[in-house]
Order: sequence, then C-alpha cells, then structure tokens
Amino acid sequence: MSSSVHVKEAILITPSDQTPSTILPLSSLDSQLFLRFTIEYLLVYKPVPGLKKPGLIERIKSALGQALVLYYPLAGRVRSRSDGSGLEVFCGSQGALFIEAEVLDRTLFEEFEKAPRFGTSWRKFLSVYVADVLKGAPPVVVQLTWLSDDGATLCVGINHCLIDGIGSGMFLNSFAELARGECGLTGLKPMPVWDRHLMSPNPMVRARANLLSHPEFNRVPDLCGFTSRFIQEDLEPTQIIFTRRKLNELRKLAVSTSWLTESLCTMFEVLSAHVWRSWARALNLPSNQILKMLFSINIRNRVKPSVPSFYYGNAFVLGCAQTSVRDLTEKGLGYATELVKRAKERVDDEHVREVIESVSSNQVCPDSVGVLIVSQWSWLGLDKVDFGMGNPTCVAPVCTDKYCIFSPVPNQLDAIKVNVAIPSCAVDQYLNHVRNPYT
Repeated sequence: MSSSVHVKEAILITPSDQTPSTILPLSSLDSQLFLRFTIEYLLVYKPVPGLKKPGLIERIKSALGQALVLYYPLAGRVRSRSDGSGLEVFCGSQGALFIEAEVLDRTLFEEFEKAPRFGTSWRKFLSVYVADVLKGAPPVVVQLTWLSDDGATLCVGINHCLIDGIGSGMFLNSFAELARGECGLTGLKPMPVWDRHLMSPNPMVRARANLLSHPEFNRVPDLCGFTSRFIQEDLEPTQIIFTRRKLNELRKLAVSTSWLTESLCTMFEVLSAHVWRSWARALNLPSNQILKMLFSINIRNRVKPSVPSFYYGNAFVLGCAQTSVRDLTEKGLGYATELVKRAKERVDDEHVREVIESVSSNQVCPDSVGVLIVSQWSWLGLDKVDFGMGNPTCVAPVCTDKYCIFSPVPNQLDAIKVNVAIPSCAVDQYLNHVRNPYT
C-alpha cells in the first residue's frame, strides 16, 4: 500500500551561539570523489505513552542548534576550492535543515516489520534528497516523521565529505544527549576534533603512490556486463538477521575450512566473507570474472602518530579482498575469510600515506566492476541514539541498494542485520545461500 508524507514544518536551524566565520579546507580523504554523497540513517521509535509532541519537537530543534555550536562546520556549506585541489567548507552559520512530517495511514508494524518492498520505499522519511553535495545544500538534514500509531522515525542525512561513520555516530549521540537535557554544551563529551591536516599529504614525508599495491583502485575486465546489470535490472531489498549463535556457527565453519583459529578471525571478517560468497553464488557470473569486496577500515590507530579518538572527519581507507568467482564460490568460507583478514592486515601507516598521496595527486576512484561494498554500521552506537523516545527499535539505511549495510539489531546483543539489494532474478538463490552456509 502506498502512503505519502505530509510535511508540517521545514526550517533551517542555525548554531545557538556564535561560531567562527571562516573557510576550512577539507582533507585529501574528505575530498575523494566517491565520498561526494549523503550518509542516510533511518531510526525507528515505538510510541511513548503520554509523550507531548510539541515539547519534544522544541527540544530536538534546540539540541540541534546546540550541537551545531561544537560541530559548526556541519552548519556551513561544502564547495570545491578555487584552485581545484580539493574541497573546503565555508562556515557562515548557514544552518542545518529540520523537517517535521507525518504519515497518517501507516503504523510502525505495517511499515517496518520486514524489508522495504522497493529500495526507495522509505525515501519519504527523508524527503530532501541531496543529489549534489557541492551545490549549496545543508550538510545535515533531520526529519522527524510521526506515524498513525504515534510511533516515529528520525532520519538523518549527513554530507559524507565532512564526516565518516564513527564521526556521525559521535554527532548523533551528542545531539540526542542534548535533546534529553542530560547535559549542556560544557558538559558534553566527547568534544569533537577537526584537525583535517592529519589526513592530507605531509610535505615533509612524501609517500610514493604505488597503485599496483592498491587493488581497490585498479580496473578489472567486465566479462559479463556487470555494471549495466545493476543499472538495468530491478533490485530487490533483503534483510537477514544473524544472531550471536548464527555468527558463532559461521566462525566455526570458517575455522574448519582454513588455517584460522576462532581467536584469529573477527565476526566482521567471517560474516562479510559469507555474504560476499552468497552474493557471488547467486549472481551466476562467469567463473573467471574477478570480484572484489570493498570495506572501510578505521585508521585512527593505524597511522603514526595516531589520530585523536574524537576526530570526526573521514579517517578510513578501503580494504579490498579480491579473487575470481571460481575460487570464491568453490574454496569455502575459510578461504574468503582469509582474503578479508589479509586485506585488513595490509593497512598500516605506509599504506595509508600511499592512499592519501594517490587520492590527492591522481584523483583515483574505486573500481565498480565486480564489486560488493560492505559498510559496518553495527558498532557506531546508532542503536543507543535516544532523543527522549527511548532507544530505536530499528536501525536501517533510508534506501536499500547494492551496497551492503551491516546494521545493529536493538535489544539483541551482538546480532547484526545484513541489508542489501539483489537483482530480482537472483534473490531466492541469495537468500538460500546466505541462510544455509553449509550448502
């Protein structure tokens, strides 16, 4: 059943106190071509008996204004530098966009009991879609939407050029803490760190950009019309929850088919390898097609000196596991897990400096042929973002597409929900493989 959103209010929220009026350069990692989009989070809240909606709305708007004092670049506007060397943010307290809306014919259960019917079914909960983040749009858009049973969604879109997953988790939890009234700005922790120069080339230590050692940027032949397939075919959203028990079973399977021990492989390595294999087996690709799995690796503690813990800019590089369809599908889960593990182990200070040099001097971009991109939201603290309505009952991407999102499952310790859209003709095969790892 189709439903529409009625927007009750749309207003720019500016910082609640004076902030610097300045132009700040973004880092080389921030300026990467593939980050010029909006991260979009969907948080779902169950009805709260006796909740006074007008009071909550005012607290959220006030908290957003306070949060933008500390995170004042998020109230600015991102643009290209005049010399073309990267991006910058013009900080003039222009503000973030806040929207209050309602959907009168849908309940929380009806809308979120299962995966969305279409990849864009939940787009209505974040009505403003920013197609080009460099065209003057607010870097932050917040939409609170009431459902007919008084449940609510709170969706947040954040310009990825300004912030990474860890940074956005910090921002949202600080924003929510202010909305609950548990502290003022002076008592808010952690305090965000800007320091974007840390993720740009060091003129005193120039790393040589060796792209041959960075498969994430190398092009591979498209033997099967891979790119056009994901553009032309209908993609169907899927959601699968892996409980702690299922994750432990996967890890035992990976260990039994490799040299790994349970202590040597993480849940992310095992689960991402399993999803990657299931995806590849379902798509019926040529056996000699090269496939890649790309995933973000936090580098805050992998570079020397280490980056401050509360740095909220883009402080990650892409890990890349690569192999042929034949080897990925036939050699077992342990083999795929080893590929993911080795991709992580390659990332040290020298590797990071090579990436920074490459993206700043060559404007390289990850390949899209044969690629599955996995993004891990499950440890960002999104399941604890409480604006005064309790913790969310569901955390998901606003739109489900071919990028695979690992999201947390509220109230299920260590459980992970895998969200990814699959070509319609391959959905049943994918679900069969991902649910039955021993087949």
